[in-house]
Amino acid sequence: MSSTKTPTIVHELALLDGDEYRLPTFALLDPQGMLYPGVESPLLDYDKARRIYRAMLFTRVLDERMMAAQRQGRLSFYLQCTGEEAAVIGATAALDDGDMIMAQYREQGALAYRGFSTDAFMNQLFGNDRDCDKGRQMPIHYGSAELHYMTISSPVATQIPQAAGYAYGQKLANDGHCTITFFGEGAASEGDFHAALNMATVHQVPVIFFCRNNGYAISTPAVEQYAADGVAPRAFGYKMHVIRVDGNDVLAVHEATREARRLAVEQHHPVLIEAMTYRLAAHSSSDDPSGYRSRKEEEAWREKDPIRRMKRWLIDLSWWSEDEESEWLETYRHDVLESMKRAEKRPPPPLETLITDVYDEVTPRLTEQLESLEAHIRRYPENYPRGARALGIDVPDERGEG
Repeated sequence: MSSTKTPTIVHELALLDGDEYRLPTFALLDPQGMLYPGVESPLLDYDKARRIYRAMLFTRVLDERMMAAQRQGRLSFYLQCTGEEAAVIGATAALDDGDMIMAQYREQGALAYRGFSTDAFMNQLFGNDRDCDKGRQMPIHYGSAELHYMTISSPVATQIPQAAGYAYGQKLANDGHCTITFFGEGAASEGDFHAALNMATVHQVPVIFFCRNNGYAISTPAVEQYAADGVAPRAFGYKMHVIRVDGNDVLAVHEATREARRLAVEQHHPVLIEAMTYRLAAHSSSDDPSGYRSRKEEEAWREKDPIRRMKRWLIDLSWWSEDEESEWLETYRHDVLESMKRAEKRPPPPLETLITDVYDEVTPRLTEQLESLEAHIRRYPENYPRGARALGIDVPDERGEG
């Protein structure tokens, strides 16, 4: 039986203007970190508030250090979360730790909040023998089964329909969990986005679609991506609940995601959250934002820095201090630097791990290919230093060190 409501019949032609209605933006903290007049302090206790803020600080330090390492030639690639920490970490903090996270590539803060160690970050970034991805992924393509964080995939938007499918499994299991998938407004221009929203509402699965609308799809500004009022109104076409939130306001993001999770888990209603934020850093270490946006625009958004806003709120509650800030920043900088030194000195994963975990048992064809690869590397070790060292052949690395 169709669920479509009986249409209203009219006899005069009416052209409806989609620009007549603008979605409101939910916010609790103003840009200076003060609660707006009349706003009650949200349900965020001392311990959780500090856990969120420390994860935000750690993520900012991690990003600064690793971008510097990339510029020094110690790392091939990096992507920063700078300016979007409140959106990512505030949302993660509103979830149950058993909920699945399907990230895009700028959500390292979610892992930091859930307890991913500094060494785990570094081992993946350098693809060494302790890398959870076994050296098979680019840097920043993290994954952790233990922390319910699906391994990142490079192609844009693939995680969005996967999240709808995973959430369908959670609905069948009836285990009280949901899935959240993060993506940028650029990914919302992919067909995968629309397929996922349709599937989620048709099957009523417990999924939260979290769009970080940071204004740019690499160098393409939002005004060149869509003419409508952002991404959120698209969900109405799929009969989905929608929330637009100030993505630099960690309290509002947490409250919005908490309510979205309630709807997803208790009522199996998928929800789209559009967090209005800004990417303060370059898109990636391969990008130069000065070619497509102004310094004045960036500085205006730095005044809305999510870390500064939360810090002010915490200090006003006497839940944080400048002395603590200095101590934790020093600790994080030291930990990241020392962990990086350890990780970059470790050997690459054993070469045979290239063919394990592909099938239940390694096939003869894969064995033949591995043997062919080993023979090739032994013949040209200077061209494949990492592979040669994995075979026990001593060759200089990229910095000339043995």
